[in-house]
Formats: sequence, C-alpha cells, structure tokens
Amino acid sequence: MENNLKDKHILITGGTGSFGKAFVRSILKIAPDIERLVIFSRDELKQFEMEQEFSVSEYPGLRYFIGDVRDGMRLRRALQGIDTVIHAAALKQIPAAEYNPFEFIKTNIIGAENLIEAALDNEVKQIIALSTDKAAEPINLYGATKLCSDKLFVAANNMSGKPDFHLSVVRYGNVMGSRGSVIPFFLEKRKTGVLPITDPAMTRFNISLQEGVEMVLWAMKNAHGGEIFVPKLPSYRITDVAQAIGPDCEHTVVGIRPGEKIHELMITESDSFNTVEIGKYFAILPSHGKYTIGQYCEMYGVKAVEEGYAYSSDINPHFLTVEELRKLISEQVDHPEASF
Repeated sequence: MENNLKDKHILITGGTGSFGKAFVRSILKIAPDIERLVIFSRDELKQFEMEQEFSVSEYPGLRYFIGDVRDGMRLRRALQGIDTVIHAAALKQIPAAEYNPFEFIKTNIIGAENLIEAALDNEVKQIIALSTDKAAEPINLYGATKLCSDKLFVAANNMSGKPDFHLSVVRYGNVMGSRGSVIPFFLEKRKTGVLPITDPAMTRFNISLQEGVEMVLWAMKNAHGGEIFVPKLPSYRITDVAQAIGPDCEHTVVGIRPGEKIHELMITESDSFNTVEIGKYFAILPSHGKYTIGQYCEMYGVKAVEEGYAYSSDINPHFLTVEELRKLISEQVDHPEASF
C-alpha cells in the first residue's frame, strides 16, 4: 500500500473529525512522505489542534484547508491537483436533523453534489464517500439525506464522461465509542448507578474506528466505481452492552428515540438482487451500472448473494459476548471510564 500512497494527492473532507484524524494517522504511518494530503474542514480551531499532532514541518505533504462542502467554489480551489477524495464531511445527529432539516440537506446532499461537480472540473480520479446504515430503508431525515448522497455518488459514474473517474461508497454503522453513541453515554451514566436502555430487543453492528479506516483504504485499492461497500461485522445486544459496562447498575427501559431503529440494516432485501460478496465485504452494485451483476462476478471473481438476502444486526450469526464487549471497550474506546 505504501507504493500506492506515496505519490498520491489526497483530500479528505471533514478531515478534523474522528474518522479524519484516524485516517490521516494511518496514511502518515504507511506513507509519511506522501506527496500531498489535504485536510479540508470548516473548523479552524480543530485544524490548529490537529496540526499539533500532525505538523507540516514534520510531514511536508500535509496541507490544512479551511472550507465548507456547501461552498462549491472553495471546493473547486481545494481540489486543484488532487487525484483522490475521501468524503467524510456530514451532519449526523438524528434529533438535530429533524429540527433543522434543510441544514442537513445543504451539507449532506448539496455538499455531495458540490463535491462531485468540483471533482469533474478538476483532475480527480477517485472519490470514496462515507455513508451510514441509516441510509438503508431510512426512517429519519439524516438517513434520507445520506441515501440521496449515496445515489448522487453512484450515478456520477455514468455522467462524468471520464473513463478514469470512479466514485464509490462505504457504508457501516455506528463506530464503537464514537461521539454521541451509546457506549460513552453508558460510561458516563454508570456513575449515577442507572443505565437507561431504549429497548431490550435492540441490536447493533460493531465496528472500530480503525476497521473503518482499513475499509476505506481497501476501497481505494479495489473499487471499480458505483459500488456501495458494506463490511461483514459482529453484532451486539444493547442489554449485553449495559451488562458489560454496568453490571451492578439498574437497567431501566426508557423507549426508543424518534427516528431510531430497533435493529441496524445495511443491505435490504431489494438490494440483494445487485449484491455480491468480496471476502470480508459485500458490494451493492448499481442497477444501471457499467456491468450486470453476472458480468461483475465473472470479471472480478466474486459471487452474488442469494436473492432476498438482508443484512440486519438482529439475524447476524456472530454476536459479541459480554466479556468480548468489555475487552473491546477497554481497548478501543477513548474514555476515562473505559477500563474494567
């Protein structure tokens, strides 16, 4: 991977977020002398703080670029000389989306279109866009905006007129320990002696931040354009998370929040007709792409899933145990209360 990255000119939108920082850390570990790596984000304080860890003096290929994906002209300037874009910028909080819907539309949908148009006007060769399980059969506005964004990136493979311009999407659920997720929330609530459980039946897929980074690096190397990649992951039960974090706490049921699902769904039954397995990943192919699913399987040596297959966290054959969860939380969650 080092040889592939050293001569790259990469820009990451939302580069100061949790994923952005982990991605930059991995890239610089693999290829510290990378030709160019641009961190594009709108928060100058986060850029300043990030530069304390990743300085331009130590990594001459690094650039910090203030901008917003809502600003198409700024994106055009930022993408000059860039060949690969990792699109991680998004508004994500579900309740905030319901209260401020058009703000999410401006960032998640119009921002995606701005990026595509700016990439077409420059010499960008590849875009890998980050998505979410909420985009599969969405029931909230955030999920709907990400589904629309995914459709834009997939469809752009047909409109570019550039045979060497490839856009793909990676879709996964909540990252273990990410801001606003249940594990840091439970770790804080443990101090009170009460853990509020939304629904005892609730299940989720589990992915670490580093696994998300590795998936994007894999997609950069293996994507052909138009795929929505989905990782094969273990699941966990919310009651097991509560038991792992606060076995001596009272576990009270408070009901699910508006726009929240009982189970995570990443591949729908409707998707199954266009889905293939590629090792430890699935790929949902576009229904109107360059290849049929049969051609794709033959060309790349992969196999199609069974028709009617759905990938949901509640019917996953691999569930994490309480002890496995406790170990993963200790190893992967950056929180002062995450040791047992």
